[in-house]
Amino acid sequence: MHRLLQLTLRQAGSYVKDVKASQCVKKSLVQASILAKSYTTDASLQKDRDFKGHDMLAPFTAGWQTTDVNPLVIDKSEGSYVYDTNGKKYLNSLAGLWCTALGGNEPRLVEAATKQLNTLPFYHSFWNRTTKPSLDLATQLLEMFTACKMVKAFFTNSGSEANDTQVKLVWYYNNALGRPNKKKFIARSKSLPALHHKFDLPAPFVLHADCPHYWRFHLPGETEEEFSTRLANNLENLILKEGPETIAAFIAEPVMGGGGVIPPPATYFDKIQAVIKKHDILFIADEVICGFGRLGTMFGCDKYGIKPDLVSLAKALSSAYMPIGAVLVSPEIYDVIHSQSNVLGTFSHGFTYSGHPVACAVALEALKIYKERNIVEQVNKIAPKFQEGVKAFSSSPIIGEIRGTGLILGTEFADNKSPNDPFPPEWGVGAYFGAQCGKHGMLVRVAGDILMMSPPFIITPQEVDQLIDIYGKALKATEERVAELKSQHK
Repeated sequence: MHRLLQLTLRQAGSYVKDVKASQCVKKSLVQASILAKSYTTDASLQKDRDFKGHDMLAPFTAGWQTTDVNPLVIDKSEGSYVYDTNGKKYLNSLAGLWCTALGGNEPRLVEAATKQLNTLPFYHSFWNRTTKPSLDLATQLLEMFTACKMVKAFFTNSGSEANDTQVKLVWYYNNALGRPNKKKFIARSKSLPALHHKFDLPAPFVLHADCPHYWRFHLPGETEEEFSTRLANNLENLILKEGPETIAAFIAEPVMGGGGVIPPPATYFDKIQAVIKKHDILFIADEVICGFGRLGTMFGCDKYGIKPDLVSLAKALSSAYMPIGAVLVSPEIYDVIHSQSNVLGTFSHGFTYSGHPVACAVALEALKIYKERNIVEQVNKIAPKFQEGVKAFSSSPIIGEIRGTGLILGTEFADNKSPNDPFPPEWGVGAYFGAQCGKHGMLVRVAGDILMMSPPFIITPQEVDQLIDIYGKALKATEERVAELKSQHK
């Protein structure tokens, strides 16, 4: 796809190994733009209407794209599929943006939204006023999350708002305890570096620990457990360097999603938790992608033995039928917030749409469906076919690693199957693969030379077969393209 290739190449600097390679990306933009024309597919050739130069300031989209290229306009959804305005059908292998867990036309969710719209389309949750759906949803979430005890749920409109809320909660908490200097956050490198470009980010209070990607960063002869030990030691050294009295929280996804689908190495979270507990640092579990069954457990915390102080939720919370996110708060945190808000007279944080009754009603119905259909068991039944089917392509000479668990998977393209030999960014290997998937009727996410998939929980064995078949066709075409490019550069 013309637009997909150019976007991927312009972001590739976030994923290549070093600054020199990133500079190479920028120098190759003109060449890449010319090369991209050969990757155009019918997905970028909307026949019914010219949408170029549309009026939206589109998220995660370069300005030239809206001016020069027709967007792919999705018109309707049905189960694991979506259709564009030309009627072309695509297998939605990313579940929208990791989120449409129950597929595209679950009637019970539509009915829940309609019923609530007809009853109470909106009321806020400020000043001890609220709605029954928001109260019921808070109760259900606290009962559902069993990795450790949580006592309160705060509602947002997205996972991003949930994580922004975490920052304010943690600062509020430490201020209440008389620890005004304990304000820094530690995330992991390679989470979402593109988010920082030209936004004066990361903020000074955000630090970065090592990325827990064993294939890419382990030392020769180093086992996964030894790798985890080294990363835990490096984390502790970072904490000691900054001063434990300045570090407020560590935030992590159980499986890194947008950073390339990176499951943790063996014993990683056991060792990381020991370090942060030793230094009185809070653990924030970002379950926005992993939560509600994607990993084959109800939450990622269940799979990896994580005992968080705070949890961020969104995406599958409503199967994305309505925008909603949430923060779960442990009793230790809430007790301090409760006391401090009594002193101040209020807890001054919230959003107009916090606990929106329609979003909460849809989320409640989604949680009911997860329980009634035993969605975790359903994921565990289909996941082996998905994982094994795609990983069967691991021997491809252009694939460095295929990694994943449950219904989330990443493919990283590399020359000589080595993390130290990326393909030249201007070749656009990942973008070419993604364009081939689109050509054959499947939507994927591409970031540099990393491909990501997270299909709906309702995907059938036959649809997994189709996914694997399209993956294979795209891989064969991409192998041929790489061979052609290599022959031209001998």
